[in-house]
Amino acid sequence: MPKVSKAQIDKDEKIILAELQKNANESIDTIAKRCKFSRQKVWRTIKNLEAKHLIWGYTVIVDEKKNGYIHYTLLIKRSMKRLDEKTLDIIISRKLEEIASEAEAVIESSYYVNGEYDWVLTFTAPNLLAAKKFCELVLSFHKEIVDKITLLETLFTIEDHHILNPEKKKLKEFL
Repeated sequence: MPKVSKAQIDKDEKIILAELQKNANESIDTIAKRCKFSRQKVWRTIKNLEAKHLIWGYTVIVDEKKNGYIHYTLLIKRSMKRLDEKTLDIIISRKLEEIASEAEAVIESSYYVNGEYDWVLTFTAPNLLAAKKFCELVLSFHKEIVDKITLLETLFTIEDHHILNPEKKKLKEFL
């Protein structure tokens, strides 16, 4: 049996990842059929991707509004103050999750970014008051290292995690 090249393995992984991003809940058989691979190859590739931490996990896309929540994005600009070891440990330990729960907020994603802002948090909260409370808690908790924050409310989700919103026709209401 001939060995498969690294380039071919990478190409096959990308094909399987694309299918997983469309719907990670699909069966291995369905993914294999769509990729035109054997079931064993797909299963083995997914296990390898998980072992290499190229796949961190699997998620469900939730319609926050139907669950009584509003989606927000918090943009945070850091001050020029150097982070001390204690602050770094607090950030890494995810103490922010506890702060969010105090404000009835749930953190969805957290990114350290390059640009005008340094940190981006996406979260849900039951209302604007709870979202603002979360922002105030973030500011008070990190007062020495936060220079500026901007809160954005998501009006309509068009696509999330490579999944198109099934109610995309409602976008006309916002445009």
